[in-house]
Amino acid sequence: MERMKTREVRIGNVTIGGNHPVAIQSMCNTRTSDVEATAEQIRRLTEAGCEIVRVAIPDMAAAEAIPAIRERIAIPLVGDIHFDYRLALAAIERGIDKIRINPGNIGGADRLEKVVSAAAARNIPIRVGVNSGSLEKELIEKYGGHVTAEGLVESALDKARMIGDMGYHNIVISIKSSDVVMCVRAHELIREQTDYPLHVGITEAGTVWAGNIKSSVGLGIILHEGIGDTIRVSLTGDPVEEVRTAKQILKTLGLRKGGIEVVSCPTCGRTSIDLIALADQVTALCQSKKYEGLTMKVACMGCVVNGPGEAREAELGICGGKGEGLIIRRGEVLRKVPEDRLLEEFQKELDRYL
Repeated sequence: MERMKTREVRIGNVTIGGNHPVAIQSMCNTRTSDVEATAEQIRRLTEAGCEIVRVAIPDMAAAEAIPAIRERIAIPLVGDIHFDYRLALAAIERGIDKIRINPGNIGGADRLEKVVSAAAARNIPIRVGVNSGSLEKELIEKYGGHVTAEGLVESALDKARMIGDMGYHNIVISIKSSDVVMCVRAHELIREQTDYPLHVGITEAGTVWAGNIKSSVGLGIILHEGIGDTIRVSLTGDPVEEVRTAKQILKTLGLRKGGIEVVSCPTCGRTSIDLIALADQVTALCQSKKYEGLTMKVACMGCVVNGPGEAREAELGICGGKGEGLIIRRGEVLRKVPEDRLLEEFQKELDRYL
């Protein structure tokens, strides 16, 4: 399906919307007031491929840390603010690149107008966020006493309209639910009703294992329908895992080019090497920053049944045998090496592409 046409919004040195690529976001789980811990986590996220990062601003100490954090990082910084409009003002004054608010809990129209005026003065985007867990009671009642896709969309558009009526349209919308089907439906509905760029994700998706599955299914459907300008995979775990998953989703859908694609077999009774450990090592190696400029396919196969054929389709491959394996380049067997040297020899060949 053709990609949804949205207006462009600039967040620091990253632009989303229009014809720009879908940007990857994550959120720190450090205390924002701990500058060093937060900056170090953002460094790790950036190295993994994060392009926009969000931090919680629950108190004034967190807001006051913004300048020091920004000095130490290279990607745009977004402030997540709830309930206290003064924290939004403080974050804006201290150089935040974007704020995330829920206009319904920021403290009334007069306080919202102060936040919008401050953001407009610095041309700082406002993300209007609506989650299924924070939907207004009147909208729950309106749509049958429970949270619905229709209610989420109405709430988000109403809040965006509140800001638009104040003369400011530098807005990003997010409508999230932990219910994958509801989330997909909400995005299908909203695409026909706005041209603001959409921040897409499955909220509260769960632990790394369960959350990866839910996020991959939900984001895969939404993005495949041409919806979404920036994404965040929400996981209970190290946020670096969110970035890795987001990159893989985009690559799988053909929305992100570059990088090394690793294919590996599922193992079976014919496998005579520790393929699982080897495939994990090859994947970790190929994801390192050293090789981020390479665009190629590599294969890590366990036996001679499918191994040589799959490796032939790859630029570079490993095919396992009994306690040993073959290093294969474009279908040509380069050499046979013992199992404990397979990774080392594979890396030697990979380095030739740098």
